[in-house]
Amino acid sequence: MAAGSRRWRRCVLAVLLGLIPAASAWSAASCAQGVLEALGWQFSEADVAAPVVHAGPVCERADLRQAQAAGDLRVRLPRQWSAQQRQAWLPTLFDDPGTVCAYAFKLGAATRRATTALQNNDGFRFSALQLGWIGFGAGGAQAKGWERFRSFGRGYQPAEANSAALQTFYEGRVRAECGVGRQVAQLATQRELYGDAAFDREFSPDELSIGTFLTLHETDSILLGRHAGEFLADGKAKQTALRGRQAFVGTPGFIEHVFERKYLDDINNQAENFVVVDVSDAAARALREHEGFAYYDQINRRIWALAQRMPGPGPRRFERLLIERDPIWRREVPAEQQPLLKELDALLDDPFYQGFLIYVHPRGIRPIGYHIARLLDRNPRTPFAIELGLHNLHTTLYRRWIQAQLRQCAAAPVPPVTQPHSQAEQR
Repeated sequence: MAAGSRRWRRCVLAVLLGLIPAASAWSAASCAQGVLEALGWQFSEADVAAPVVHAGPVCERADLRQAQAAGDLRVRLPRQWSAQQRQAWLPTLFDDPGTVCAYAFKLGAATRRATTALQNNDGFRFSALQLGWIGFGAGGAQAKGWERFRSFGRGYQPAEANSAALQTFYEGRVRAECGVGRQVAQLATQRELYGDAAFDREFSPDELSIGTFLTLHETDSILLGRHAGEFLADGKAKQTALRGRQAFVGTPGFIEHVFERKYLDDINNQAENFVVVDVSDAAARALREHEGFAYYDQINRRIWALAQRMPGPGPRRFERLLIERDPIWRREVPAEQQPLLKELDALLDDPFYQGFLIYVHPRGIRPIGYHIARLLDRNPRTPFAIELGLHNLHTTLYRRWIQAQLRQCAAAPVPPVTQPHSQAEQR
């Protein structure tokens, strides 16, 4: 067992025991079991010498209902175990990859709520001309619930309630580039995951800093700063693709130009910072088959090379041809370019380009293929590559959420937890 896992387990036990000193061992175990059941685990008792755990390929499922219908997330506990034995063992299940994937269902739902709210706010915009890195408009940052700690709009943190500060991006008028948009989407996901009261309670203002990425490293930011903890570095998504579709949801990333800066025509579209919102089963299978993004970087290069052979007028020409598939624009493509157009269609019809949905400020939630086609118009002299950013969604932030759930359980009257059923009862 890794040292980090041992520390995590001791921490969970400390939460269970330290916050409810007068409770029985069964009460402590009930908190752990209650959190696990809320994530989807189903418990039963049987005549077994040791727990029998069947997590299943949870991250490959569409949702918790499908996972449970397939028999995932089942545990048989020894019937003869005492409350103390149950209490000692249950926290070990928080380390199980199946539990992390069950948490990913909740994280995915939170991501979709957050990004949908951000997408629906027409006042959250991106402009090349704005005062400072982030522009809060009339009244300034303080009026919108934020306070500045770096000059030129490069760093802000919530001034009062965390949830109120994030609400500004749901319904207020704010200008920021897509990197800040990604940060806000990540923080808003945590808000949706915790709920406002717990979000305000569990995070300090400095942990929710926004600004330039370099600025975040100098703060207690939970995204990239001192409180981020343990990162997963999987730039080309090779590990993530093996885990399954839910392992992608909520993760940050970026689409970045391949050739050097001198080949950029539109500096404001040199990269697309994103958060993954959803991944179809077909897209996940394609990513697993091709071992992540490196294969699609080659396809992006092929798409770019074909587009180079199709010169023509129009600022949104490839967006109209390849995404909107406008019949008028397509009829006007010269006959000698029609085979190229057909090949581009076939490449962009790949399940990855159609079923890998990302949120990019201010474009909203769209398939990643939309961005690859759009960038052919914005920066036609360079192909683009796709990367996942460093993230701690399934490490530090997961553990913090589990601990928060256990503290909430320990601080309140513990509701009855469904008792494990015997095999005889199940029959």
